[in-house]
Amino acid sequence: MKPTRNWWTLLALAGLLQAVCGLYEDQIGKFDWRQHYVGKLAFGAFDSSSLDRIIVATESNVLAAISAKSGDILWRQVLETGPRGDIKLLHVPSQGNGVVQQSGGRYNRAFDVITVTGVNPAMVRGWNSNTGTLEWEWSLVPVNPDRAEGAVWFLHEGTLYQVVPVAGSHLELTGYVATTGQQTRAATTRITAAWIKDGRCTLSGSFYACAIDEQLLAIDLLAENPQIIVKPLEAPASSVPKPLPGTPAIIQDNRLYSLTSDHKTQLSPEDSLLVDDSVLEGEPLLLHATTNRPKNTLALTAQKLRDNTPYEALDFSAEYPETLGAPQLVAIRCKTSAGGGKQLACRVLIAREDGAITLVQQGKIKWTREEALADVETADFLDLTLSDAEGAIEEELNNKNEDSGLKWDVFGAMQRRISNQIAHVKNLVLHVLGLGPAPSKAQRAGLVRDDFGLHKMLVVVTASGKVFGIDNVSGKQHWVRYLPEMTGFGNAQPMKLMVQRTSRFYPLTAQCVVLGRHKETKNGLLYQFNPITGQPINDGLVQLSYKIRQASLLHETGPDFLRGLLLLDEQNEAHALPESTAKFVNAFYLFSADRETATIRGFLVEFSNGRLTTTPTWTVNLGGPGKGQQQIVAIEGKNPIEHVHSQGRVLADRSVLYKYINPNLIAVATHGPDNIHKYILNVHLLDVVSGSIVFSMSHKRVRPPLHMVHSENWLVYTYYNDKVRRTELASLELYEGKTQANSTVWSSLDAPPLPLVERQSYILPVAVSALKETITEKGITSKHLLIGLTTGAVAEMTWALLDPRRPVTSPEKAREEGIIPYMPELPLPHEIIVNYNQTVANMRGIHTAPSGLESSCLVFVHGLDIFVTRVAPSKTFDLLKEDFDYLMITTVLVLLTSVSYVVKHFASKKAIKQAWK
Repeated sequence: MKPTRNWWTLLALAGLLQAVCGLYEDQIGKFDWRQHYVGKLAFGAFDSSSLDRIIVATESNVLAAISAKSGDILWRQVLETGPRGDIKLLHVPSQGNGVVQQSGGRYNRAFDVITVTGVNPAMVRGWNSNTGTLEWEWSLVPVNPDRAEGAVWFLHEGTLYQVVPVAGSHLELTGYVATTGQQTRAATTRITAAWIKDGRCTLSGSFYACAIDEQLLAIDLLAENPQIIVKPLEAPASSVPKPLPGTPAIIQDNRLYSLTSDHKTQLSPEDSLLVDDSVLEGEPLLLHATTNRPKNTLALTAQKLRDNTPYEALDFSAEYPETLGAPQLVAIRCKTSAGGGKQLACRVLIAREDGAITLVQQGKIKWTREEALADVETADFLDLTLSDAEGAIEEELNNKNEDSGLKWDVFGAMQRRISNQIAHVKNLVLHVLGLGPAPSKAQRAGLVRDDFGLHKMLVVVTASGKVFGIDNVSGKQHWVRYLPEMTGFGNAQPMKLMVQRTSRFYPLTAQCVVLGRHKETKNGLLYQFNPITGQPINDGLVQLSYKIRQASLLHETGPDFLRGLLLLDEQNEAHALPESTAKFVNAFYLFSADRETATIRGFLVEFSNGRLTTTPTWTVNLGGPGKGQQQIVAIEGKNPIEHVHSQGRVLADRSVLYKYINPNLIAVATHGPDNIHKYILNVHLLDVVSGSIVFSMSHKRVRPPLHMVHSENWLVYTYYNDKVRRTELASLELYEGKTQANSTVWSSLDAPPLPLVERQSYILPVAVSALKETITEKGITSKHLLIGLTTGAVAEMTWALLDPRRPVTSPEKAREEGIIPYMPELPLPHEIIVNYNQTVANMRGIHTAPSGLESSCLVFVHGLDIFVTRVAPSKTFDLLKEDFDYLMITTVLVLLTSVSYVVKHFASKKAIKQAWK
C-alpha cells in the first residue's frame, strides 16, 4: 500500500504547484500594454520556404520574420547595439537553395538566412527561417581595422565575399565558405583600382562602382580578367551612387545606368525601382512605383528589362494615405490565380521614408506597420476633453458666456439651472426615442475624461518626423501626422514637444507645438496642433527665418490661457510666438550651452518699448584649461510641473532640516580625458539666474553611459566605473540647514547661503539604460526612482534605499527617522520589476506624468518596443481595493441604520416611562 500512497501524494503536490503558477495572473495586461516593433527597414525579402513569411533586417539591428497575411511579428532576434550589430548583408535564399547538401560524407542542413553584422569583429550567422534560431556563426577579425570600416559583402553560389576598398589604390577581395568561414583561396585577391574615392562608391551585386566627376566607373569583381567599365554621366556626380536590387545597375542623379549594357533611363526624384526575375521564370522585370500626392494614390508599373516593353499584368494603383512617406520597393512575390488563368496575384513589400512597412496586395493596402514608433524621441500625457454632459455644466458655470443676456445674480443662476435641467430632460427623452442630438466626435471615440484622470492621450514624437496620438488605456492609435520636412536639432538634440494649453480650459481646445528644424535650411520649424484630434492649428507648420538656439514656455498667459513660446536664435535675439504674448515676458532668464566647449551662457530677456531685448548676464566655462578637454554629456533640470509638498525633513530630535529647493538649479555633467586617471567625470550644480556654481564633485576613471535625475532637493545619477568595472549610482541631497532662508518666494539674486550636501554612492548589479523619477499631482506621494535596465526590465526603487543619509551603523536617531543602515549593494528583487515579463528591448527612455489620483503615476517606456503602465509609490491610498466587499458594507450600514431607529424608538419609550414615575 505504500507505493500507492506515495503516488497519491505526488499527484496532490503536482496539483498544488500548478495552482500556484496562476497567482496574480488576472493582473496581467489590466493596467498596462506593450507593442513590439522591428525598426526602419534596411533589407527585406519573401521567404521561399513559406508563402506567409517575410524576412526583414532593420536599421535598429533587428532580424525578424513578419507574417504576410496580418503583419504580425512571427519571430524577432535583437542583435548587438551600436556598430557591432549593424547589419551589412541579409541573404534570403531563393527557391531550391535551402535543402540538404553533402559535405565530406556527412549531411548538414544548409543555411536558411545569412546575416553579416559589425566590422571588428564581423559576425557571420546562419538563421533558421522557420523559428529564428541561430544555427551557426563564425567571426572575422580584420587585419587592418581602419580599412575594414568601409568593407562591403556579397554572396555568390554559396561563397561569401568581403570587399575592402583602399582609396586611390586597390580592392581586396576575399572569399569564404558561407557556412564555415574557411577561405576559398590561399590569399586575398588584390584588384588594382586607383580611381576609388571615399564616399563616392557602392556595390551592386558583384560590381563595384564609383561616380567620379562626369564618369561612372565600375569593375566586375568575379571576372577572370576584370576590366574597368566606363559610363559617361550627363552632369558631374552630386551624390553617392545607389545600387538597384536584383540587377547590376546604378542609379545616379535620378538616372538609371546598366553596368552590363548601354541601357539608361531618366527617373523622377520620387521614383522607386526594383528588379525581379521570379515573375516571368527568369526574365527580369523592372518595377516602377510613383506617387500622386494630390490624389493620394500609388501607381505600380512594370516593364521587361531586356526590350523595355511594358508588362501590363502588374500594373495597378492603390490608395496612399498622406501619413505615409515616400515609398521604396523592397520585394515582390506573385502567383498565378486559381483556375489555370494567366492573371497574377501579387504581394508587394514597400518601405516608407518615415519608417512604416506596408504590404500591397491586388491594388489594396493589406496592412501597415508604423515602425517609426521604434525610434521615439519625446512624449507627453495630455488630459482628454470633457463629456457632453460635463461640458454643458461648464458652459453653465462659464462667467464669460453672456450671450444669453442673463445677469449673474442669485435669480439668474436659478433660472439658468432650471432651464438647463429642462434641456437635459428633453435631450434624455429624445435620446430614448432615437431623435436626440448626435454625440460629439470625442464622445463617440471614447476620448472623454474619466473621474480619476487615468485615461489620457499619449502624444508621441518620433525621429522620422511622425507624431502619434495614442490611447494610454488601450494602445489604439487615434491619429497620425507626418512632418517630412522636420528633423531634430544638432548635437544629438531631439525635437521638442511643448504643451501651450491643456484641455482644462473648456470650451477652449488644447494646443501643443512640436519644435524642430527644417531639413534643408536648418532654420526653426514649428507644428501647432490639437493633441486630442491631431488637427493642425493656424495652418499647422510655421517656418522661421532663423535658427533656434534655445526655447522655453512663458509662465504667464492671456485671457485665452495660451502660454507663449520664447525662442533664442543664434544671434542671441529673443522672439515670442505668437507675437501678442511678448508683453508677458517680464525679467525672463534663459541659458544656452555648447557641448563641445562646455561653455554655458546666461541671458536676461525683457519687454520694453514694444520689443524684446536680450542682455548677456554671465558666462561659465566648464571645459577645463585645455581646448576641448571636457565636454558636456548631460544637462538635467527640474520638472516644471513638479510640486514640493514638504519643505523640510523632520529629524529624530523633532527639529526640521529644511530642503534647499532652488527652482533655477540645473545639473551639468562634463566628461573628458585625464593624463593621470584616463577619464574624469565632473558634476556641477549651477544656478542659471545668477551663474553661480552651488556645488561640484569629480569621479575619476569613470566613463559614460551617464543617466541623471534631478528633482526637489536631490540629484541621482549613474555611471560606469572603469576601475572596478561596474555600474554605480550616486545620490546627493541639498539642505539649507535648520533655519529656512525664505519660505514663500525663492530668489536666486538674494545670494542665499551655500547648501549642506549629503552624498553617498551605491553599486548596481546591472547596467542602466534609462532613469526617471515618479511624479504626482500634488507631490504628497513618496518619490520612487524608475531604473530602466539593459535587460529590458524597469525597476521601481524606493527613495529609502537611495537616501544619502543612510548611516554606516544603525544608531538610535537613524532608527527613529526610519533610515535604513547603509549597504553598498542595491538589491533588485523581482517584486520591484514594474513590467514583470513584458521586457522592452533596447530601452532608451522613460517618461512619467501625474494622473488625477494623487497615488498613481503614469509611465511610458520606449525603445525598440513601447510599454505603458501606471505605478503607485505609496500604494493606492485614495482608492478602494479591487476585492472590496460592497455587499457586506452595504448590509452592515443598512443593519446599523435599522438598529439605530429601533433603539431610538425603545429609548424614547423608556424615557417616557421614567418621566411618569
